[in-house]
Amino acid sequence: MSHLDQATRDGVKRALREQRIETPSWAYANSGTRFKVFAQQGVPRDPYEKIADAAVVHRLTGVAPTVALHIPWDRVDDYADLAKYASDQGVALGAINSNVFQDDDYKLGSVTNPDPRVRRKAIDHLLECVGIMDATGSRDLKLWFSDGTNYPGQDDIRARQDRLAEALSEVYGRLGGEQRMLLEYKLFEPAFYTTDVPDWGTAYAHCLELGPRAQVVIDTGHHAPGTNIEFIVAFLLRQGRLGAFDFNSRFYADDDLMVGSADPFQLFRIMHEIVRADALRPEYGIAFMLDQCHNIEPKIPAIIRSVMNVQEATAKALLVDGTALAAAQRAGDVLGANAVLMDAYAADVRPLLAELRADLGLDPDPIAAYRRSGYLEKITAERVGGQQAGWGA
Repeated sequence: MSHLDQATRDGVKRALREQRIETPSWAYANSGTRFKVFAQQGVPRDPYEKIADAAVVHRLTGVAPTVALHIPWDRVDDYADLAKYASDQGVALGAINSNVFQDDDYKLGSVTNPDPRVRRKAIDHLLECVGIMDATGSRDLKLWFSDGTNYPGQDDIRARQDRLAEALSEVYGRLGGEQRMLLEYKLFEPAFYTTDVPDWGTAYAHCLELGPRAQVVIDTGHHAPGTNIEFIVAFLLRQGRLGAFDFNSRFYADDDLMVGSADPFQLFRIMHEIVRADALRPEYGIAFMLDQCHNIEPKIPAIIRSVMNVQEATAKALLVDGTALAAAQRAGDVLGANAVLMDAYAADVRPLLAELRADLGLDPDPIAAYRRSGYLEKITAERVGGQQAGWGA
């Protein structure tokens, strides 16, 4: 990094200083695979303690000022009070994530279920989530549907799309002010024959029907092996429909591993498209969220490490020489263009990020700072008894 001129260093640090990464409340709780969830000491027992942990991550990294909620996992009696507590802790409440996949009623689907009673129940929950957004000041409603079928002939595929469109339209009509709907997609699981929102094209088509405040969410673990995710990023950026990321990492399917752990080069390529479109700035509107399950690793350090992985990939993307890349592309210089990207990816940006944190009055090494803080020992002692937050498997 020493070879960089000061103007480049300052430009990269300026962009990184504006970066915002949202952490998920459920990642602080006990969560994991469908096989087993391994409990850990000091895990939050309620949404307030999740927010307290998220605030620690923000204080140590300086770039994680919001925490996403999941309803009903984070249901409380007074959401305005929860929002005030978050503010007192130095963070804010982010996206509200709905849950229409855990009740027995949803065995055959939620908003696409052939039973109108079940569809009504699911839609009412989504409307409840918009009401929670009103109370918390949250901008984004994030929707993921496990709806689908396991067998040919089980249900009418087109009719399920009609039901989905009707439900989304009703909820979209309830949004107010600057509120947005973020529609997530997933290739498969738990349905194995058809999934009602299986890919970005399906999500994009429904968003187009709804209006400009309906945007697509890219979960980096929700694709077939070999899928070129950065192409999807580039296309949705071009169409103005990329609303958010759920950052995680995968080896086989929806592994929900720490972002950048399986394929850090992919994360760099994704962030290169974001930087190229000048879409990194918060005012552009993309919510960069983590969506991870920390089952065998300690939760708070894992989230800090994930935030740092996103920062490192972003820093490398900011180092791409755009002028040299464009010149090589115009000249048809295949190897030259690739070399520009690879030079940026090969850069060790850790000293630059340490320098940035020092400039912000933070410890250059957030993980080491957490270990020294005594916070784990504190919450381990304080959070004895009660029911740990999490979902069973």
